Formats: sequence, C-alpha cells, structure tokens
Amino acid sequence: MTESKVIHEITPLMGKDVLYIAERRKKEFTYPIHNHKVFELNFVEHAPGVRRIVGDSSEVISDYDLVLITGPDLEHVWEQNICSSEDIHEITVHFDIDFSDSSIFGRNPFRSLQKMMNEAQKGLCFPMDAIMKVYPMLCKLSSIKDGFYAFQQFLSILYELSLCPGARTLATSSYAKVEVASDSRRVLKVKNYINAHYRDEIRLADVASLAGMSPSAFSRFFKLHTGRNLSDYIIELRLGYASRMLVDSTHSIAEIGYGCGFNNLSNFNRIFRKKKGCSPSEFRENYHKTRIIV
Repeated sequence: MTESKVIHEITPLMGKDVLYIAERRKKEFTYPIHNHKVFELNFVEHAPGVRRIVGDSSEVISDYDLVLITGPDLEHVWEQNICSSEDIHEITVHFDIDFSDSSIFGRNPFRSLQKMMNEAQKGLCFPMDAIMKVYPMLCKLSSIKDGFYAFQQFLSILYELSLCPGARTLATSSYAKVEVASDSRRVLKVKNYINAHYRDEIRLADVASLAGMSPSAFSRFFKLHTGRNLSDYIIELRLGYASRMLVDSTHSIAEIGYGCGFNNLSNFNRIFRKKKGCSPSEFRENYHKTRIIV
C-alpha cells in the first residue's frame, strides 16, 4: 500500500547563511506540497485563482498574496488551480534567524517582531495595506548584492509587517501542533484542560468552575481574551485534530469524527463543511492529490 507524504525540502541555505532570496517570473506553479526547517516569507503577484494551502487552510488567492510561515512541520503549497495568468511574479525568502528570548530579538525593540514570528507558526497572511507598505522593499530585495544590507532591508520588511494590523493566522493550532500560549494564567489553564479533553463532552459550567468564575462571567472573560466564544473555540480545536487525522491516518471518517469529540457523523460532516467549505472526504481527497506518492 502506498503512503502519501509531504516533501521535506532541503533549502539552499547553507552553514552560516542567513537569507536565500528567489525572485521568479513564471506561468504556472508546479512545486508540490512541502515543508522545511527554515522560515519562509512568500509573495505572489498577478496570480488570481491560485489555491494556497497552509496546513488545514485552503484558500483561493486574488492578485496579491503575502504569507509568513515559521512552523518547521507546517506543509504548504501554491497550486495552479484555475489561474490563467501569463506573468506570475513570485518572491520567496527563506531565512534562518534566531528569534528566541535568549537572542537579541528577545529584547524590547523587537517585541512586535517576535510576537509575529510566534503567530506565523500557523502561517500568517497579510492584508493588502500591509502588502503595499512593504511592496517596494520586497521588489528591491533581490537586487541588493551586499549581504549585510540585504539582511537590513529584509529585517525592515519583517518589522513593518509586525506593526501592520489585520494579519490573520491560517492553520489551526491543533493541526499545526503549536503549543497553547496565553498572557492569562486562567485562560491558559482552561485551554490546557480543553486540549486534554477535546474528545469528551465539555460543559461550560465545568470550565467556568475551573477558572473560578460563574458561567456568564466566564463566557465574557473567555471571549475577551480569545476573540471567540467557548463553543467556537472547542469546534476549531476539534476540527484541527480531525483535519490532521484525515491527512495523516487511514481511519474512516466516522472514526475520526467520533475520536475528535463529535457526537455523530452527520454533525461532524455538517460542521466540517460549514467551516472548511468541503466535506471531510473531499478534504482528504484534495490533500492526497497535492502530495507525492512514494
């Protein structure tokens, strides 16, 4: 039996290299779904109709697309789909920079940059205002021959992006295998509890009690801190785990639905289609089509 796998790309970055910049003019996307250890900023211009897949996110892009990916296991691909453009412009930057707390980027001037890099573990898509702000710098990047000045320019691009509002994450946390993090210890305690019990029925009263609050007060508190109500958060988490299982396992749709906390198959199918725009079986089939059979 063949098994579909994501290509683990070995990028051209070598040894003490920091940046690899590739600028291309082309008519189609042909590279299959892949991941890589280093970080990536990918800009695509004049390619409406291309399908961008990042983890369990699948979207058709318009004329401009800019995505930052910092998750080493997060698979991604830009597929030709229905794009008929004859002049696709793509700029891909692979970079290997230590953004940890122990590096210089853990210091105060780089706080927004470090926050953005953490969020980009799930893939981060930037709005048009942000793209236009860095567009001139991006287009000049490949022409800078001096390594120091190229790095300086790229760091400025990242910093400007970190200051722009409206960026949104693509893959779900559970699919991207990103650890739960929160500024509030109570929210973190609740998220850890949900993550450990997502297969079971989770009652608002029990979670509120865990946080030491009444159900109504907890509902307001949780939405304030996460931007979602409790039921939406639980559904997103379950769907992330389900999507990962659809891609990585041969379990039946029913087994996956029940195993991820959905109480019946029709409910799982209905919610999955509403949130992902396709059925679980279509999601599995589409993902396997983008992968290489080895």
